[in-house]
Parts: sequence; C-alpha cells; structure tokens
Amino acid sequence: MTKHDFIDKCVSFSVKINKLRIYLREKQHEYNNSDQIQRSGTSIGANYCEACDAESKADFIHKMTIALKEANETIYWLRVLYGSGLITQNQYDDLLKDVNELYSVITAGIKTAKSHQ
Repeated sequence: MTKHDFIDKCVSFSVKINKLRIYLREKQHEYNNSDQIQRSGTSIGANYCEACDAESKADFIHKMTIALKEANETIYWLRVLYGSGLITQNQYDDLLKDVNELYSVITAGIKTAKSHQ
C-alpha cells in the first residue's frame, strides 16, 4: 500500500467518524462520547500525515506511535458506544474493521522503522 493509499484510507475513516458524530448528536443526543471518538478517530490520519514529514527516524516513530495510540483510543470509544447501545452492531463492526486495519498498518510501519534504526 502506498503512502497516498493509506492517507486515503485515513481520510475515509475520518469521514465515517465525522458522520458517526453527527448521528450520535442528532439521533442519540449523545455529546460527550461523540466528541471523544471524533477527536481520536480523526487524529489517526492527522498524526500519520505528520509522520510522513518527520524530521528524523525518531520523530517518525514518535508520530506514528501517537497515531497508534489514537487508533487504540478510538477502539475503546467504539466499545463504549456499542456497549451503551448508542451504535448498532453493523456500525460497530464496520468502524472496528476499518480502525483495526489502520492500527495494523501503523504497527507495521513502526516495526519497520525501528528495525532500520
């Protein structure tokens, strides 16, 4: 997967998260958790883009690690939303599949960068 393909996946995921936030606010009248997942979910791609312009290998690893943490936090919020009955099984499964794919690619990038230090 190229850098641009992965950025496209991150953007697509961020759009889904933004739509989820709108759904949660308008249909479920849920504000706090919707803000939390919106912040973490859209930060994954933003941190990846920052990593792509890193000043050093250490800076790259640092920014990728932040992206990984944001992906992990997003998984947490998805579990909370699903467990609270605020999103459906289909919403949960779709978003969890996407974020797990992002998580895997970021993890692989970190491992590769560390092995070339």
